[in-house]
Amino acid sequence: MATHMDRLSSVDASFLAQEREGSHMHIGGLLIFEGPAPSREDFVAHLEARLHLVPRYRQKVSFPRLEMGRPLWVDDPTFNMGYHVRHTALPAPGSVEQLRLLASRIFSQRLDRSKPLWELWLVEGYERDKFVIINKTHHSLVDGVSGSDLTTVLFDLQREGTEVPAPEHAWSPSPEPSDAGVVVKGMGDLATTPFGLARSALGAAASPGRTLERAREVASGLGEVAWGRISPAPQTPLNGPIGPHRRMTWARVPVADLRGIKKELGGTVNDVFLAVIAGALHHWLRSRGVRTEGLEIRSAVPVSVRARGDEASLGNQIAIMIGRLPTFADDPLERLRLVRESMKDLKASKQALGAEVIASLEDFAPPTIFAQASRLHFSTRMYNLLTTNVPGPQFPLYLLGREMLELVPIAFLAPEQRLAVASMSYNGSVTISLIGDYDGMADLEAFADLVIDEVAALRGAAGLDRMAATK
Repeated sequence: MATHMDRLSSVDASFLAQEREGSHMHIGGLLIFEGPAPSREDFVAHLEARLHLVPRYRQKVSFPRLEMGRPLWVDDPTFNMGYHVRHTALPAPGSVEQLRLLASRIFSQRLDRSKPLWELWLVEGYERDKFVIINKTHHSLVDGVSGSDLTTVLFDLQREGTEVPAPEHAWSPSPEPSDAGVVVKGMGDLATTPFGLARSALGAAASPGRTLERAREVASGLGEVAWGRISPAPQTPLNGPIGPHRRMTWARVPVADLRGIKKELGGTVNDVFLAVIAGALHHWLRSRGVRTEGLEIRSAVPVSVRARGDEASLGNQIAIMIGRLPTFADDPLERLRLVRESMKDLKASKQALGAEVIASLEDFAPPTIFAQASRLHFSTRMYNLLTTNVPGPQFPLYLLGREMLELVPIAFLAPEQRLAVASMSYNGSVTISLIGDYDGMADLEAFADLVIDEVAALRGAAGLDRMAATK
């Protein structure tokens, strides 16, 4: 439950600490619906009736002066739905290219930190008879792995809609705290840290065997994380200075293709996804004149560390694992085999546990030290790009009686990262989206074509084309 004056977790605060002019730490998606679009008034009314289900969206971030404690979530006394819900339309003919340009411009603009960190854009005129919702939310506000955000409460499972229970009480914001109050609260939270450590120590004393095994796992995980940070990622065109402007595109493939490849060639759907990206990178790097012999691209793979039974809690509970993409391999079957082995080793490792422990230790760091430590999460020494693959619902969702036809996830670019890849499945299709630095990734469309080519190559290797021809 979101309460006034909650302190941000170390992970949430790190997304704010590392945001700078060229790197915006917001994520979101394009949600494409059958038309016609609802009126802005009907859309806002629908949203207002459900906003109490995500109370954090009426709160903003308050930063203690002189970095005296980590930021706090506080109620926004001037909250205005009209500011957060934007309304626009594409000019005729409303092409996919026009939609990509609009989304790129929207995601090139940093969210105003003096207000709750989200926007929804209602976009009319897409392909004449469709409309789009563009969701833009700061990563500190939403867990990108669990997907708990405003859009999850907008949808219905039936076209007729679902009645949502009214809130028990009308929302009334708490008074905005003074600078002194924010400092006192921040320092007070830090002062309770030793008691939390003491409770952990008592728990450990009650079960020494389990604690010893946990300590061994943590030590192993910390060693793996430390090695990943000492051994730098290779120098490639994927990394370098970035500006605030973005390019965006996406490729859509059937879920059945990825599942069929997995069934015939082994591994998981995520292995197939990573092999596709490895293949696209292999050909893209060569098109840039980069030799790929012996070259492994390092990919940041976010994983959820949310404990079972803790699904309703707020805030990011993720850790970053570093996967290796075999861009040196020339053959798509060999790339899939190597990805499968690499991911198997990664899952058996304690990387995620080590990263989780480091993040939890940052809870206890003085703010200025924390700001420096949080840079480790986004260091280009560790990895070359972000890849994330999230399974979505395989059934239709509805908004005010309109069916959602397509869901395009949008990731973020960390400092010095020129490309990020996000994949999400929905109702029989997988959309693989690419967001790139405007200047550093002028050939983003060519990369998207390579993604489609790699899926086709693996389909052929798996014999799916032959099977389809005999049916």
